[in-house]
Amino acid sequence: MPDEKRLTLPDPRSRNPLVFPDGTNDPATVFLSEVIDHPNIDVGDWTYYNDRSLPDDYAETLAPYLYPGAPERLSIGRFCQIAQGVQFITATANHPMTGISTFPFAVFDREMIGGYRDSLPRGRDTKVGHDCWIGREAVLMPGTELGCGVIVAARAMVRGKIPDFAVVAGNPAKVVRMRFETLEISKLLEIAWWFWTPEKIVKNLHLIEQGDVAALARCNEDRALE
Repeated sequence: MPDEKRLTLPDPRSRNPLVFPDGTNDPATVFLSEVIDHPNIDVGDWTYYNDRSLPDDYAETLAPYLYPGAPERLSIGRFCQIAQGVQFITATANHPMTGISTFPFAVFDREMIGGYRDSLPRGRDTKVGHDCWIGREAVLMPGTELGCGVIVAARAMVRGKIPDFAVVAGNPAKVVRMRFETLEISKLLEIAWWFWTPEKIVKNLHLIEQGDVAALARCNEDRALE
């Protein structure tokens, strides 16, 4: 490994992990696990969100229709990078579509709103794998599943299941390219560097930041590099 100063991973329990050279923290960058307290949302360590508007409620900002106790969940893996304006549209945003009108009449009656919610079909959970990068103002529709290492372009509208290490863009989002070959992707999922200890990640960061999957695999097999 090159002889150079090693960085340190920030404490995953810190709210504002980005520290400028003058020692001040960037208030716009937050670890989501530390600012979201919602029974239907799970966020992995080191996943950050950047939003210059400094929202008061991060759960509502990211998943505005996911109310506590809703039948579906939102889960986001480790080391994800989420830009301002990203929204997860969960199935609780749906309107009934079997009748003549889609107008949600019962929503405006406080005694009937609970029954209305119960009458809607249960939606699928929304899942984001580890180490995904979701660009500014991208929208993930109900039941979307992103594999690990997925890149979502800014303002993409994503639905369905996106394969590991795919790059998607557009409305509706389509796979633009795959980041690695099929065998390399299988090896990366086997390595699963996002589950390494912070010490091992830092020690082998030069390999994680490169595109040489074989070198990273050799590192993973060499216990001396842990």
